[in-house]
Amino acid sequence: MVTLVGLIMPAKVYASEGENEVNVKEIIFHHLGDGYGWEVPFSHVYRIPLPVIVRAQDGTWMHFSSGRLIKYVENLDTVTGKVIMEAEPEIVTIQKNGKEYQWLLAHVSKHKNKVVQIFPVSDAEQAELKLQASHDPEFTGDMNSADVVIDGYVGYEGKYYKEYKPHDVSITKNVLALLIAAIIVTAMVMSVVWWYARKGMKAPRKGMGFMEMLIDFIYTGVIKATLHDRAKKFAPFLLTCFFFILVMNLVGLIVIFPGGANLTGNIAVTLVLAVLVFVITNVMGTKHYWKEIFWPDVPLFLKFPIPIMQFIEIFGIFTKPAALCVRLFANMMGGHMIVITLTLLIFIFAAFGAIAAGGSVFISVIFSIFMLCLDVLVSFIQAYVFTLLATIFISMSTEKPHHESHVEKETETPPAQPVIEN
Repeated sequence: MVTLVGLIMPAKVYASEGENEVNVKEIIFHHLGDGYGWEVPFSHVYRIPLPVIVRAQDGTWMHFSSGRLIKYVENLDTVTGKVIMEAEPEIVTIQKNGKEYQWLLAHVSKHKNKVVQIFPVSDAEQAELKLQASHDPEFTGDMNSADVVIDGYVGYEGKYYKEYKPHDVSITKNVLALLIAAIIVTAMVMSVVWWYARKGMKAPRKGMGFMEMLIDFIYTGVIKATLHDRAKKFAPFLLTCFFFILVMNLVGLIVIFPGGANLTGNIAVTLVLAVLVFVITNVMGTKHYWKEIFWPDVPLFLKFPIPIMQFIEIFGIFTKPAALCVRLFANMMGGHMIVITLTLLIFIFAAFGAIAAGGSVFISVIFSIFMLCLDVLVSFIQAYVFTLLATIFISMSTEKPHHESHVEKETETPPAQPVIEN
């Protein structure tokens, strides 16, 4: 695997039809989305390259640096008259096992911004594809261009190539950010373990003390208060969820590397966390839990012959983790979108003159700082709420019937009483 950490890879945020227009939608999704490189601070042209790992159409696996997918070009800015450096996709050719493989970071394609394998097409097919593109509403009028998306093909430098979407297991920005978050959480937790291993029961101070306070706050106030005697069984998973979400939230607010990846604003990440809660909740569910789903304690006409309550209960099994997934995703993505939108107001109002631009700078900066501070609080709240709801769901599924719990308490052996001699 080729990893070129520290080298710089260019990238480009493509604008809309007007060169001087600010494409708000494109910029927002560029910042919130995943990518094959990590942005260099305060630059939209350069990126730190990451490994691309793909499986070709014939089953051959190969890897290369994402820096090879981009090339530098100098373009003239029609507004300022200055020559600016931009980045555009470039075909990567790899020779392996006597065969030639070509890869491209697609732009004019159904698989936009994804790495695809490309194959040349004949001149006759090229002409037919361009004729087909000319009937599209987005056709620019240039028959020599290839700027209209055609299913199964990718446009590049005035030509169409047949494309194949490979099985892609590349180390993207989000994948690397997940690994970094996991390392940070492990270091945080193990630091407390190593402290007590060296210092015994001596109370930690400063950062270590804050870490212990957080652990005790979640374990005592949430997990133990809800699960009682089952707390130790599920505490490792629930505490991991809390700190993992908290670290992902906070790291996502940092502009420079290793921050900037909007992990919890990615629904795939929150979905995996919700699925884990779903699996644990239902796999560890007791007979009483399943009995209340398939034969709840309600009047008979609500569950037989038409299983109204059973349908509602089964539907609830899936809506609970879905709520966990969507709540975390929507809140964190919304916070990032608001900050980015407030920043873009500066460039939007710049078109109305210097006075409007100056006023928008002051307002945007003040509100952006306020939203970032609010996002720090929201980061903790969302981690807390996710852990709290996951704890409640697990408690509901593992709870024993009241009569069984009462019998267990009555049969418990009372503690030995001290003998008092006269």
